[in-house]
Amino acid sequence: MGFRAMLAPRRGWIIPGLDRRLAAPGSAAPPARLYAAAAKPAKRGSQKTKQEETKKKQVPRRRPLLTKPVDDVYLTWHYQRPSYEVEKAVGMLKKFQELDFTYPKQFVYINVFLDMALQKKKKVEPFTSTVLLPYRFSDQTNKVLVFTENEQEAEIARENGAAVVGGVELIKWILEDEIQADAYLAVPEIMPKLIPLRNKLKRKYPNTKRNSLGHDILKMLQLYRDGLEYAVQDECVIKTRIARLDMPTEQIIANLKTVINDICTFKPLTYGPFVQRLVIRSSTSEGLLLNLDGLLPQEEKVEEKEEEKDAEDNEEEHVSESAST
Repeated sequence: MGFRAMLAPRRGWIIPGLDRRLAAPGSAAPPARLYAAAAKPAKRGSQKTKQEETKKKQVPRRRPLLTKPVDDVYLTWHYQRPSYEVEKAVGMLKKFQELDFTYPKQFVYINVFLDMALQKKKKVEPFTSTVLLPYRFSDQTNKVLVFTENEQEAEIARENGAAVVGGVELIKWILEDEIQADAYLAVPEIMPKLIPLRNKLKRKYPNTKRNSLGHDILKMLQLYRDGLEYAVQDECVIKTRIARLDMPTEQIIANLKTVINDICTFKPLTYGPFVQRLVIRSSTSEGLLLNLDGLLPQEEKVEEKEEEKDAEDNEEEHVSESAST
């Protein structure tokens, strides 16, 4: 009895909430919530916006580049790359050679960066071309093969420096790599017989667009024996040599303009400037960015021509009226 009395609660003790439970035996207490409700997944749009905001916060702001340094010594990455007039740039290359005591007859190179885009998603396909420079800078000549079955044309080709001249009999030797040449020229009459060489020669296959197919053998030979060949690399860059550093400045500039004018023929001027950047250098010097003003061919505006014609017509009418009075 004493043990029970110790465990039994005393009179007057009330457990909180016990009287309510005893008073309403039919009403059951709600079950305990053991786990929290699952969170609803956020919308994709909100996730993207949050990611974009974090990216924007992470990207550090870069200072705008300054235009022209004031001091002689400066950090180049704080300033825009300077551009030079072509005459000044060639003079600087010659000065670099004198100060560095390098080879005076080293080659002069240009790197031409092109805008290959056309309307919509179209673009200019990478191309290869040959141009005849006004001033030669190398004694080496290209090996040219001429396809013709006309004896007179064959004699003209041999007299003007063709390395190999022949007809259909050359096809077998070319396919077996017994005969190789830097350029292949042909007259139109023999072209149906040269179809087996199309896959072998590829871009060297005679073509009217490349001026390697025609009746003027003398002109074609002069172009491909002494001409400069260049090609588009990496889809939008042309790297080629144009002169030697010991040549007069006027001759170097003339060769440069000839190459640029030939490059610009591969894209209509109505689509905007084809050449975006032009860098000139020598074999041992740094590259100098050129100012393109005066180097690129300009589109002739039809409206200006019409206005000039109208002005001339008005002047003629005015003169005729004054003469009649």
